This record gives sequence, structure tokens and C-alpha cells, in this order.
Amino acid sequence: MIKRALKQTFTLLNVDYVKLDARWNYRNVISPYFRIYYIDAGTGEIWDASAQVRLEAGFLYIIPSFTLCNLICPDYLSQYFVQFFEESSDGISLFENNRAIMKVKATDIDILNFRRLLEINPGRGINRSDDPSVYEKNVFYKEYQELNNRQSLSVFTETHGILLQLVSRFLTQETFKHMDTGQVPAKILNIISYIQLNLNRDLSVTHLAKKANLHTDYFSRLFQQHTGERPVKYVHEKRIERAQYLMLTTRLTFTEIATQTGFDNVFYFSKIFKKITGISPGTYKKQMNTIGSG
Repeated sequence: MIKRALKQTFTLLNVDYVKLDARWNYRNVISPYFRIYYIDAGTGEIWDASAQVRLEAGFLYIIPSFTLCNLICPDYLSQYFVQFFEESSDGISLFENNRAIMKVKATDIDILNFRRLLEINPGRGINRSDDPSVYEKNVFYKEYQELNNRQSLSVFTETHGILLQLVSRFLTQETFKHMDTGQVPAKILNIISYIQLNLNRDLSVTHLAKKANLHTDYFSRLFQQHTGERPVKYVHEKRIERAQYLMLTTRLTFTEIATQTGFDNVFYFSKIFKKITGISPGTYKKQMNTIGSG
């Protein structure tokens, strides 16, 4: 195995310990940040597109960013949770091939890490509501980013270290399907990075193949072989992920977002958005900005 420097950094959004009831019942939640839960009592459920995962005491759960899911508590659930953003020097998520809910048995160190996060980051809970449609708004992101800016260097570094430890708990062979970059041709890796950093530009297969100095058909086959997806589908997914992030964290119009994510017009943007997420941009925006019943 080739050792390499980690390109990802994680910045804290929220951390807290909460006790939930049947009002914790939210559908079609999709967020531009990661969630990790430690359940210490009660039960609940998380659904994503491929599986229904039971929340039970003694386990850790991770919901990667841009994972569409439902959050359900039939009766009672108490949990430690942390929400955080991922940043990468090459624009590629550590969970690029793992947009699914994962579960591992918690250890004593995991519990201590959550308690330490709370201790060094007081007042970082979601005080307004546990409904994502309430707290997933640009003004709240700005508030917590400012709190990060006020952290001392020691607290910021320790917080990042704990987040790395918690994330690492899911990077096992049993739970994590990681693309071995040592087996991926450098030309494909370079194109993946190029796509992530140039979503607003021409990313046609012809252009990407030329960038990689490969024949178009051969490039498409090679790209699919090492990513599992055709270039066009991959580009669409990355553009829609960026669009979701912009819709939640900015006040840009759909037309402006379409432009920034490389779509020729807002109508094509809406078509691809619905194809990938199952809902229209307008419906998605409404869900994120309408206060629910929770």
C-alpha cells in the first residue's frame, strides 16, 4: 500500500448531545456537509437510496455529504452528533465512491472524543430546531464559520484532529470502498481533479479526452473502468452536488447557479437536477427553506 498525505481537511459546523422523540421525522434531507452520530440510547432509522439503516445504542453512523436520506425516530433517541464540512486540495472527496450511510461499533475512545469536542466547542449545538429545513440556511453557516475563525489555534487543531479520528473509524475494508489511486492512471486522476476544479467550464467528453491526450472512445472506457461511471454522468453528478451546496449556502438565483456549475441554461440545469436527485430545484429549495413541523 502506498502511503500518501491526506488531502482533506474538516471544519466544524455543529456538535451537541440531544434527546429526540417522534418529532424527529424528516424526509428528503440532503446536506453539503457530513454528519456523524453516536447513539447512546433509544432507536431510530436512516434511509438512503440503497438501504434502511437502524440507529441503535452503541454504534457510530456517518452520513456523507450530498447523501439523500430520511431521518426517523419512532419514539425516543438520544445521540451525540457532529456536523462538519470537508475541503480538499484537489476537490476530490475522501468519500468520492462512498455516498452511503455507514455503521461501526463504537469504542470508549469514540465516546471520549465526542465529549471532548463538546468540551472545547461549547455552544455549537443547533439551538433553533432539529429540523434541517430550519438550520440549513446561509445565515447560520456564516455564524458557525465565524465561530471557527474565533477558535484559538490549539482548539482548531484539536477539533480537526478529533474529526479525523472519527472519520477514520469508517475507513475500514468492511465499510469503505476506496479507489486505490495507485492503480488509477495518472491521466484519469488528473482529469478527475480538473473536473472538480472547473465545473463551470467546458467538460465535454471531447474536451476531457483532448486534455488527457487520449482518443475519445478510449478515454471514455478508461474513465468508466476506474471510476465506475461514464464521463458525462460523472460530470453531471459533480455539477449537481456543487449546485446543491450553492443553493444551501448562497442567495444565488437558479440561473446564476446554472451558470456557475457549467449548464448552458436554467432549463437544462433543472432537467439534470431532477434526473439525479429525483426532485426539481424549486422543490429542493422549498424543502430547505420552509419550516417543518419538527
